[in-house]
Amino acid sequence: MNGSETGIDCGGACAPCNVSVEAPASYQFTRNGENTVDFNGQTTRLAMGAELASSLKNPGKSSEALLAMFAHVEGESNFEDAALNSSDKNIKSKTAASADYFSDNATAQALIRADFEGWIEAQVAEVFPNWNTAAQAGISGQIADGSSTRYINALGLEYDQMVVKGLIGAWVVDQTINNYLSTSVLDEGENRAENDMGNVEEGKSYTTMEHKWDEAYGYVYGLNQDASDPNADLGADDYLNKYIGRVEGDPDFQGIADAIFQAFKLGRAAIVAGDYDLRDEQAKIIQQKVSEIIGIRAVYYLQQAKPSLSQEVPAFGTAFHDLSEGYGFIYSLQFTKNPSTNAPYFSASEVDAMIEDLLDDGPNGLWDVEITTLDAISETISQRFEFTLEQAAE
Repeated sequence: MNGSETGIDCGGACAPCNVSVEAPASYQFTRNGENTVDFNGQTTRLAMGAELASSLKNPGKSSEALLAMFAHVEGESNFEDAALNSSDKNIKSKTAASADYFSDNATAQALIRADFEGWIEAQVAEVFPNWNTAAQAGISGQIADGSSTRYINALGLEYDQMVVKGLIGAWVVDQTINNYLSTSVLDEGENRAENDMGNVEEGKSYTTMEHKWDEAYGYVYGLNQDASDPNADLGADDYLNKYIGRVEGDPDFQGIADAIFQAFKLGRAAIVAGDYDLRDEQAKIIQQKVSEIIGIRAVYYLQQAKPSLSQEVPAFGTAFHDLSEGYGFIYSLQFTKNPSTNAPYFSASEVDAMIEDLLDDGPNGLWDVEITTLDAISETISQRFEFTLEQAAE
């Protein structure tokens, strides 16, 4: 046990007790009156991600500048926020970097990171030069999407959407569910024994296990105004947090946001209590629900594009924006985790096949995509999860 931490007091280190572990009302945990929750590193990286997302739409940026934002080096002036420049954190080192999927798979890690760097470079090389050119099939440029303007490559894809939505999986989801919620990280070395004895990290108020769990929490809620009660302002970042809110807004999935939040709270309380079976049960809930969000949004965007493409005069700009987001969520499926198998719901090769299908109905990619293709990919995804195409499409 962790002795004096709020909520559980077995008088110090002892064998697990038969106590009922209860989650607190909010994500707040203390030891001897001192806060034990810390995820500053995650908040910093999410802030870097926000600046990167914005800069991908700035045609004045060079590929070198954008790549430097992705792979920031401490002290380099890559961001508007001076605090980010002074940080030793970056996004690239945490992309495709989970213990479960990439600790012994350097080749896959390198290929995934190269995908993102390639999309960033292509935004500068292909899209920025044609920023004021009307896009056509086979020609990059700008295209109307209602009152908005989208900037696409020759195949109709928005590289900025591919980067941001792809990073939801390759960075945020992978770190959350395949790294910090993994038993290989939570129970690494002497973490269980140290947690049972309430031994905190040097100069800190938390045990290593507590901190690892909090780091997972930080990737999901690190930019919320009140991170201890994050469901009050879901959408605080452009990454996973935003889409928890979007899926929560669908009546078919209402309650998913609270399910994730409750599991995070109860899992953290279980760590305080030394109840590792309960902790792992909550981790599995989070892994499943977060993975479902990726699958739901992939299907949602594929289905959203259909009405725009089916009009007498297709609204290509609207459809391409949806499909570019869908591309990123499909790409992110390889970073999900099925808690029943401890493997992704879709392998990298399956993801590659779906992306190839999305773009191979004709020589011009999305300009040629067929409705039947969108439905086929949507069915493939929804059948792997516990939701229907119709539920996700709304």
